Amino acid sequence: MGGHISEFLANGLPLVNRPALVLLAVVTIGLLLGRVRVFGISLGSSGVIFSALVAGHFGYELPSAIGSVGLALFIYCVGLGAGPTFFRAFRKQGQALALLGLCIVVVGATTTWGAAKLLGIPGALSTGILAGALTSTPGLAAAVEAGPGQSAIGVGFSLAYPFGLICVVAFVHLYPRIIGVELDKLGREAESVDEESHRIERVLVKICNPAVIGRKLTELSFISDYNCQVSRMLADHQLIPVPADLVLQQGQSLLVVARRFRLAPVVQLLGEVDERNGKIALPQDQSMHVVVGDRRIVGKTLYELNLRSQHGVTVTRVMRHDLEFVPRLADRIEYGDMLNVVGEHTDLERFAEFAGHRAHSFDETDLVSLAVGVAAGVALGVVEIGVGAQRMALGLTGGTLLVALVLGHLGRLGPIKGHIPRASRLLLTDMGLVLLLADAGVGAGSSLGGVLREYGIMMCVAAAVIAIVPMTVGALVGRYVLRLPLLQMLGGICGGMTSTPGVGALTTASGSEGPVISYAAAYPMALVLMTVLVRVMLWLLG
Repeated sequence: MGGHISEFLANGLPLVNRPALVLLAVVTIGLLLGRVRVFGISLGSSGVIFSALVAGHFGYELPSAIGSVGLALFIYCVGLGAGPTFFRAFRKQGQALALLGLCIVVVGATTTWGAAKLLGIPGALSTGILAGALTSTPGLAAAVEAGPGQSAIGVGFSLAYPFGLICVVAFVHLYPRIIGVELDKLGREAESVDEESHRIERVLVKICNPAVIGRKLTELSFISDYNCQVSRMLADHQLIPVPADLVLQQGQSLLVVARRFRLAPVVQLLGEVDERNGKIALPQDQSMHVVVGDRRIVGKTLYELNLRSQHGVTVTRVMRHDLEFVPRLADRIEYGDMLNVVGEHTDLERFAEFAGHRAHSFDETDLVSLAVGVAAGVALGVVEIGVGAQRMALGLTGGTLLVALVLGHLGRLGPIKGHIPRASRLLLTDMGLVLLLADAGVGAGSSLGGVLREYGIMMCVAAAVIAIVPMTVGALVGRYVLRLPLLQMLGGICGGMTSTPGVGALTTASGSEGPVISYAAAYPMALVLMTVLVRVMLWLLG
């Protein structure tokens, strides 16, 4: 029976000799598989490699060079996203978290080398396990390019990736318990934590607490302590922007923005929920999305910028690295941050000019800049440097990543723009990733059975060890050497493991925004370093 099924799959489907249809089928099935959630964890786009492995196992093929196109597109978009924070991570701000990310990746590579030697796992397979255990798709991309034709890389990645996802989520929950700390005491009560309560919401609050009446809004430190922003006040049945010198009066109503679980204590400290909450429409011309593009505000905290006094606007939300949070006064603005700003229309326009926002240039994808940037990266990658016989090249991954990092950091280099709108960048990143995964999986599928039979158990052991050891060492370094606060350290560990599901689980369990910021600081270092170390691992392990 099994033989008939295999024969049908290999010869009976209408996809044989139609590589384009095979590609579409592999991507569609893989993305559907990636949506399946088990205990709140899903594979996402990485599900494509599993459908591709099956297709490759039964002899299907994809269009030639599709993997190289996906690799260049994926690495370029990833580099643009990391560029604004990568180089600044070497400065004092974020330096400790960048070091934590570096530590995790280096320990992961060292553990991989030891596991490969001890268990006798081949170099290509071990390198794929390293990329999968650290959930690093850029690492896979670099390994596939550095080891062309080594299908074991894809096999190792596909097996280790689920281990990486599960181990990170488990670690951020178990480590605090091991050291006797409860995450809910650092944020909020654990039983009240759920996805619904973690949403950012607005509530209209009536001022009736005598302790705050007669005080300036800027004097109420608890608003920032609870990661809240007061964006508007009610005047003549209309919501208007909050003036810089607002003094709280009995019966005033303020619109407070925060995560749902943070609203209750703030409401209690200010007064009570206004009965008109949710019944008054927000003016459409009093808010704007501003993408930061001017170096005058990059690297400065909201406290230093004093936007309400200087520009009459309030930043209520920040979108960074595809994660949204309510900022505190101590949070620094990074290049490429998308700010949700509230104020009068003229003030918003003035602030947008000050922040370097250009609506058309940031909302539209410049395909010429995209093509030139990718081409420049590919060209740089083939340039050999060195003396005599000792020559080397950055390769497709290294060249493209370097160009993207520089363009992302500078924002513009002559006529070439280093910015792609977030929606377009996410689409292009996912498109490049699924093409890369499909090509790697189909190429690895032919050797899947043999590799699993020979190294199956050892691969599972290696994947678990390579995922757990770097996080353990990172926790020790973060706690005793870098002396980071627990939540900040755990967020940095998630960044070092490039695990978005991990930081999502951490913020949900703790009710704190801190891990999101530290994740964003450690992630770029880990991302870039992985693309280098997988090449080193392939060389060391032969």
